[in-house]
Amino acid sequence: MGIITPGIPDSQFIRGKVPMTKEEVRSLSLCKLRLREDDVLLDIGAGTGSISIEAAILLKKGMVHSIERKVEAVELIKKNIIKFEIENINVIEGYVPEDLPNIKFNKVFIGGSGGNMEEILDYIYENMQSGNVVINAITLENTYKGYDYLRSKGFEDVEIIQVGISRGNMLKDLTLMKAENPIFIVSGRKGK
Repeated sequence: MGIITPGIPDSQFIRGKVPMTKEEVRSLSLCKLRLREDDVLLDIGAGTGSISIEAAILLKKGMVHSIERKVEAVELIKKNIIKFEIENINVIEGYVPEDLPNIKFNKVFIGGSGGNMEEILDYIYENMQSGNVVINAITLENTYKGYDYLRSKGFEDVEIIQVGISRGNMLKDLTLMKAENPIFIVSGRKGK
């Protein structure tokens, strides 16, 4: 019987030099999305597609639209789709909002904004009737922009958490904990 919980090991993904949401942060982010099997997720700044892949596995009756502006990353997403035998991901090369087709969605994950956080959030606010938004940020500026925007637009259950992961590395016969970069996860829900 196959594993059905989120948390595919990072080593399972084809990566290249493209940033990837790490396993533990990915699991927390998926939890904050509050996915149901028939949801439609828009994954913005999809990178290697790790969020898209895990979400697609959970969305048995749903769909994932992954948008990524970097050609190398788009190719990696496609390779990972083949590797994991996923059929419910639509890969879009381009920028938000100008390159998005007219699609409906009720869940949004922002893994990368390309410096356009406010423009992306405006698009989401104008085009999503209701649903959850989760933003992963590594900078204080993007964290604040996301958090402040969701609060100012009346999103419900807006919260921010900071995640710090440390991994054990061997140093001779001792284990040394090595910290990953901290990640901020901002989430909120737009009501009807």
